[in-house]
Amino acid sequence: MAKRRSKSNRAKSTYKSEVKATDQKKRKTLRLLRNLAIATPVVGVAGFFSVKSVQATICEADLTKVGKGVPSIVQIHDPNCQLCAALQNQSRRALKSFDKDSYRFLVANIRTDDGSAFAAKYRVPHVTLLLFDKKGEVTQVVRGPIDQDALENILSAHMKRYG
Repeated sequence: MAKRRSKSNRAKSTYKSEVKATDQKKRKTLRLLRNLAIATPVVGVAGFFSVKSVQATICEADLTKVGKGVPSIVQIHDPNCQLCAALQNQSRRALKSFDKDSYRFLVANIRTDDGSAFAAKYRVPHVTLLLFDKKGEVTQVVRGPIDQDALENILSAHMKRYG
């Protein structure tokens, strides 16, 4: 009889171990599925904004758009320059009050061949804004980060005259 009990106890113990292992696998799988369900929208949203940012950067870097029927503002920009970043932020804030279809804001990155050639063509250093009319003629050069109100006035006058 003792043999039967021990076989029975061993069978129960083996069964419990198998159930416990199965439960652990299920929990692990459910945890993985939960984490994937959480990560998917986060990664998707981050990817969406990254793509939008890259598209905007590519669009702003197309310097061939100057002189194509709307006034253009081109910033001569060095991505490693804090003053350039400050001027870019100022320019973006100042341009928010205008209809996006009424102008083009472009960036000539002097760390690229096209941006460097563009800056050399107009003989200007980085931290500079070049204001172009609809035909692509330079109408004004604005150097450095300047007072926000002054920049808004300059851009407003440029848009009224050439927009």
